Amino acid sequence: MDVTAIILAAGKGTRMKSKKAKVLHELFFAPMIHHVLDAVSALSVQETIVVTGHQYEEVENILTGHGVRFVRQEQQLGTGHAVLIIEDYINKGHETVLILCGDTPLVRSETLVNMLSFHQQKSDKITVMTTRMDDPTNYGRIVSNTDGNLQRIVEEKDASEQERSIREVNAGIYCVDASFLFDTLKKVRTDNQQGEIYFTDIVKIANDSGVAVKKYTCSDSSEIIGVNSRVELEKAGKILQKRHNIELMDAGISIMDSDSVIIEKTVSVGRDSIIYPHVYISGNTEIGRDVKILPFTRIHNMKIKGGSIVESFSNLSGKRMD
Repeated sequence: MDVTAIILAAGKGTRMKSKKAKVLHELFFAPMIHHVLDAVSALSVQETIVVTGHQYEEVENILTGHGVRFVRQEQQLGTGHAVLIIEDYINKGHETVLILCGDTPLVRSETLVNMLSFHQQKSDKITVMTTRMDDPTNYGRIVSNTDGNLQRIVEEKDASEQERSIREVNAGIYCVDASFLFDTLKKVRTDNQQGEIYFTDIVKIANDSGVAVKKYTCSDSSEIIGVNSRVELEKAGKILQKRHNIELMDAGISIMDSDSVIIEKTVSVGRDSIIYPHVYISGNTEIGRDVKILPFTRIHNMKIKGGSIVESFSNLSGKRMD
């Protein structure tokens, strides 16, 4: 299956209350859009296209070297419009388009791989990722028929009391046949308060034309959290760090309080090392085996010999510790 990935990164992100574009905000040592690209980079895609708009120069600069193509959305006329403008860059003969947003830094590569596989096996036109949330506030609700196919996506502001009780929500990630995608988007109307092309309207159009809309359900609802505020930025950063700390523990490193330990992915830690609470390790740091790092310590760009003990309240940077 030939796949082109589209990452939507043109929006302002007004709820961040910042002069910076939303996707430029950092969590877990990188701009949030880098985490999205990391998830996509593990897939076998022909090309990744990033749609830029607000502060496009800054967004494109931080993606230099990532091997992506940029298409600029001069006017922000909705998510549907952001996808529609890349039509000329897509081989519509036999291609699948994977669409996701630059503000969903928690999605995992394996989830995207599984969704693409599901789409290939179960759907010939369109698959929408969904998940179930204990608190679905602010997310579009999924209304399905008795066959389990998606009938429509109802935004919260438009939902009835009964529809608001639905806990299955739209993750904002889609696999769509390229020809169907652009033919359908051209049918979406703009007679709404914002005068925008809403991408989710293609679901209703598909159903009205007899095309079944399939659902791929993500079992871990945290993966689809969209970062729209500073509170959500902090929450997402903690989740990414927790995931990394779990990987380290699974590899044979003891972390005494993973909620208070921050370790950048660039850091290597030897087996049987023990990291105590309130430790911050970053940069190109190499920690040998059987090292003990005691509480309230900061380490950056260090090489620490195996068997060493780093005392509490140490602040080490840019040298070797033998």
